[in-house]
Amino acid sequence: MTQSISKLRNIGIAAHIDAGKTTVSERILFFTGVNRKVGETHDGQATMDFMKQEQERGITIASAAITAHWNGYQINLIDTPGHVDFTVEVERSLRVIDGMVAVFCAVGGVEPQSETVWNQADKYRVPRIAFVNKMDRTGADFNEVVGQMHKYLGANAVPLHLPIGAETTFEGMVDLVQMNSVRFVEKERIVGPIPENMMEQAQEARRNLIEKVADLDDEIAELYLEDAEIPTDKLMAAIRKATIKLMMVPVLCGAAYKNKGIQLLLDAIVDYLPSPNDLGAVIAHDPTNEEKTYRRNPSENEPFSALAFKLINDPYVGQQTFIRIFSGKLTNGMSVYNTNKLKNERVGRIFRIKAKEREEINEANAGEIVALVGMKYTKTGDTLCDESQPILLESINIPPAVIEMKVNLEDKKNRSKLSEALAKLCNEDPSFHAHFDEETEETIIAGMGELHLEILVDRLKEEFKVPVTVGAPSVSFRETITAPFECNYRFVKQTGGKGQFAHTVIRFEPNPGGGFEFVDITKGGVIPKEYIPSVQKGLAAAMNKGPFAGYPVVDVKCVLVDGSSHPVDSSDMAFQLCAQMCFKQAFMKASPVLLEPVMKVEINTPDDYIGNVTGDVNKRRGRIEAMRRFRKGSQKLDAFVPLMEMFGYATALRNLTSGRANYSMEFYQYMPTPKDKQEEIVKERNQKE
Repeated sequence: MTQSISKLRNIGIAAHIDAGKTTVSERILFFTGVNRKVGETHDGQATMDFMKQEQERGITIASAAITAHWNGYQINLIDTPGHVDFTVEVERSLRVIDGMVAVFCAVGGVEPQSETVWNQADKYRVPRIAFVNKMDRTGADFNEVVGQMHKYLGANAVPLHLPIGAETTFEGMVDLVQMNSVRFVEKERIVGPIPENMMEQAQEARRNLIEKVADLDDEIAELYLEDAEIPTDKLMAAIRKATIKLMMVPVLCGAAYKNKGIQLLLDAIVDYLPSPNDLGAVIAHDPTNEEKTYRRNPSENEPFSALAFKLINDPYVGQQTFIRIFSGKLTNGMSVYNTNKLKNERVGRIFRIKAKEREEINEANAGEIVALVGMKYTKTGDTLCDESQPILLESINIPPAVIEMKVNLEDKKNRSKLSEALAKLCNEDPSFHAHFDEETEETIIAGMGELHLEILVDRLKEEFKVPVTVGAPSVSFRETITAPFECNYRFVKQTGGKGQFAHTVIRFEPNPGGGFEFVDITKGGVIPKEYIPSVQKGLAAAMNKGPFAGYPVVDVKCVLVDGSSHPVDSSDMAFQLCAQMCFKQAFMKASPVLLEPVMKVEINTPDDYIGNVTGDVNKRRGRIEAMRRFRKGSQKLDAFVPLMEMFGYATALRNLTSGRANYSMEFYQYMPTPKDKQEEIVKERNQKE
């Protein structure tokens, strides 16, 4: 039976790689009774990391969804990856959750991917609480992490806990809301009075907490100014309200691996993170008029609306489509409308998911996250709704693929098996692309990073049983123009009988950041209106493979200025070909440039090696943006470096710093390649072809 919507919590757990997200998730599953024994990432037994590739590497790759219960509340939990190559997994999870637990390592503090995830959560306005994990580790510093949250994330981080001890002496925490101490023996929590030697510190921290809350809540401010006793329930209600409004971030601490602090984290999820009711209506657009909006309240009495946010190919039940229901009710066998594909879908079966296991249910209501079987057309980011009241929900932002790799079959007989497997993987992961190059007869796959492609190749071999060999990864360049050029092109073909005729005058202009834009200013008449889409289609086709070096063309505005047609010889195909030829001719005269993916790189290095590291970044055509003190004896360095210079960087950095530095990188943007490099790349590309 579905919980009342006010007792539902859709939450995500997100953080930098190795902060302990999956360990926190596993402890949550243990303490909520989902699992009878605790799964560990280091021995490949984690429930949430159920893919073979995750178990081998001890990292999370795909976001896993699971349902648990705590004190009468239903928690739909999504554990997300920390590695930047799988940032799209985090992005699509944040789009459908109501609240987030941000996990920070008490030693590492605010790390590069923590900032990325935090910014993604800001974009989707997701309320969050912070859990400072690994308080039992050498170098753990709770106050330092809270300070970094203020400094680097701009968060109003307010501690609700005061750790009792740290590193090997970490025992538990003082709960500043309840004003008691909580210690942990085995898997039990023992509540007691605050230790005498910490009473003064605890009172000071409680005063600080109340001051922070009083700034955000009038009722608490009044009681505080009157020096009156503040009831615990009123304080908790004020913290909850401020958290949901994104005005503060409650900070808790613990050591998940040692089972310390998880019950208090579960209490905080229930007490401070929102139910779908708290966040209210979702805003949707009219499919035919973007300016017209609709509100869909989280109620089963409203018309049905849901967003598909993930696809998984399950060997037992087939493709599962994960959806978040925003309004209405979904039942088995019901027909729903896919607004993006303009198709009706029939719901085969509905599952509540426990990582790789599943429980079949007959219906699901507003606020729930479930998996559907039987969807034929639905992809990530599609809106499902009531056919009589179609709407379009905000979709999911998919970053561009920046790295390519050639995949060759060991046995050509497996070609259809390979294309089937790649189609399934592309369906599952919208940041992964694959295409067959007719000229070189090679399959090219593209993704977000080396690890991303390595995992997908591994899945091809293990899961889909397609033996493949791979070439070295290469950079996915783009082409564009930097100057305007107007081209007058006449396409005439006489082959006896009916000929082909099309004539276009198109002005091509740089369109930085605007993608491909087509504008018709002919006001009709010069070219019959049925052929205008043909011109646009021909231009779009020509942009798939640029004339400069064969890479996709981006950021070009094409303005149709003039043209003419023939009453007999003009056709759809003639205008498509004319537009393509016009584009190819103009492109080379419009000062073309190659664009290369530039990565935002963050390096943490001890002071002793800062000279070596900066020298190496400069050598790689990098631009150092900022250097800041990370903690005593080490610094953080922010730089922008072209991806083609970053292959093998992990090994180089290890050698430069005796293995003491680490780095992370994420895609920043496409930028022009220097002229000398450009010539080198074009020459190399031409030789290959």
